Amino acid sequence: MSQPNYLTPEGEAKLQAELKDLKGPRRDELSARLRSAIQMGDLSENADYHKAKEDQGFLEGRIQEIEAILRNSVIIEKTQSRGIVVIGSHITIQEDGFDPETYHLVGPTEADPRKGKISHESPIGKALIDKKVGDVAEAEAPGGKIKFKIVAIE
Repeated sequence: MSQPNYLTPEGEAKLQAELKDLKGPRRDELSARLRSAIQMGDLSENADYHKAKEDQGFLEGRIQEIEAILRNSVIIEKTQSRGIVVIGSHITIQEDGFDPETYHLVGPTEADPRKGKISHESPIGKALIDKKVGDVAEAEAPGGKIKFKIVAIE
């Protein structure tokens, strides 16, 4: 069995909306393109037909991918902090000489470091799990080891 996909309720809703769009309007649009291309005749040299078939493969692949993610998902509910870092926590950390930064610890499906969402499987995410306010964590980053103090957990 594969590992669970940790999703926030917002992440689950976003995937459900994408799936609905792909299975509805996007699939219908692609079917119309395929019908139109088939009506043009000779399929062996029909670029529109081949492009539509390729797009159909990507669309169906994405549908299967989203369905698999949702099938194996575990929804991260708002947790009562209990004072330790868990998946779903908002953690404020500070490196020496830098301003504090706040991250939301999520599953890899939703990770987006530019938006402050880091995966619990990332080096920093792994270093944060089970830590408390005041703890110092260390992670291996592309630029070398980094040390940071946990300032707050929500």
